Amino acid sequence: MAVREPDHHFVRLVTDEQFQHTAGVFRMQPFIFESGAALPHVDLAFETWGRLNARGDNAIVVCHALTGDAHAGPGKSGPGWWSRLIGPGCALDSEQWFVICSNVLGGCAGSTGPSSLAPDGKPYALRFPLVTVRDIVRAQVELVRALGVNRVAMVIGGSLGGMQVWEWPLLAPGFVEHAVAIAAHAVFPAIAIGYNEAMRQAIVADENWRKGEYYDHGLGPVAGLAAARSIGMLTYRSEALYTARFGRGPARPSEGEEAAVWPPSGGASWPNAHEAFTRPLFAVESYLHHHGRKLNARFDANSYLYLTRAMDSHDIGRGRGGLEPALKSFGARLTLMSISTDYLYAPSTLRETAEMARQCGVDCRYFEMESDYGHDAFLLEQDKIAALLAQPAAFG
Repeated sequence: MAVREPDHHFVRLVTDEQFQHTAGVFRMQPFIFESGAALPHVDLAFETWGRLNARGDNAIVVCHALTGDAHAGPGKSGPGWWSRLIGPGCALDSEQWFVICSNVLGGCAGSTGPSSLAPDGKPYALRFPLVTVRDIVRAQVELVRALGVNRVAMVIGGSLGGMQVWEWPLLAPGFVEHAVAIAAHAVFPAIAIGYNEAMRQAIVADENWRKGEYYDHGLGPVAGLAAARSIGMLTYRSEALYTARFGRGPARPSEGEEAAVWPPSGGASWPNAHEAFTRPLFAVESYLHHHGRKLNARFDANSYLYLTRAMDSHDIGRGRGGLEPALKSFGARLTLMSISTDYLYAPSTLRETAEMARQCGVDCRYFEMESDYGHDAFLLEQDKIAALLAQPAAFG
């Protein structure tokens, strides 16, 4: 049987000159996953800011985290999730650099994932192949090359985005000048795998998950995804932040509701047992419920399952003889940034990895960001990341 030649092309491009911003979709057909499974085609939604220079060497690749998307910088639709870092005069200056961000393979913000339609016209659901971080990066490399990039000046990202950063120089040798991994280990830690599993259990235990086949039933596993988000939020922020922001303050009642008092006193009739277990009593509970509702409004539960499993796959030494041999073949400058209050990705581990990288011949710098925000500081403390990137050694 004849082997079909790959056909990779752009199926949509929309340019906004006001922001030097382009949004598009890149199609790869076919695409073969690390598992050996193949799809006839996959799409990557992407956005860019700035212009590629004549040499094709001023590109910066930005990689997003678990529930992120390609809209990292400003555009007509509003600011992106890293808009204080991307744009004219910013740390990732779009007047100097060609900044690229794509929605990950397996996601649900324009790229092909389990909610996408298969060739039979029905959502893939669990028929979608399992995805690894390496699959995500291989697809990104194809996109970036198709955009005309000859060399990537920097690849940068935090959390799942940082895991992608770790893989870029190893999957595209000689293509990357500088890798900046924020709040992401070279090997995904056991505690993080455990939390991912707890989040997945919350989703699959929801009767409306229907083994992934919920798209035609009107109601998906909203309770399960909200519970998963609550688990995640408790790991993304620090104890100090939760204490300072909420303490033991009561939940604010909705209009017409009686305020919660716990434990009840003075003959208060509220809460009854059902309400006590389903309605927030404390402000921190309201906060978690709010984030669960927000995520349900924009994210697919099956993508959450697939992408947390992709995170579990992350180990740059896998299939390469271990961490040390992988570092010896890294082939790019490396900057590692930890967050002082990060519960998932301990600064001590990143310090140890930085030292190992230096011993393996990698030009490696290490920084620890002081922050009360916990793991999410890479999204919330953009000024501190900008200060890191402002150092002369960041570029060039």
